[in-house]
Amino acid sequence: MRVTERSVERWRRVWKAGGVAGLRSRGPTSRCRLDEEQLRALEAVLDRGPAASGWVDERWT
Repeated sequence: MRVTERSVERWRRVWKAGGVAGLRSRGPTSRCRLDEEQLRALEAVLDRGPAASGWVDERWT
């Protein structure tokens, strides 16, 4: 899964305290700070995939 032990421990602790509901995303914590042009540029980079940006793996992390 490519996650740290620390993350798994945190998720387990949250799950034990609040069950599945505790693990649900609460959504973004703040408003997006990118303007429309920046969002379009980001989307284009993401569409091309990690290899196009020099990453060996085909998975964004």
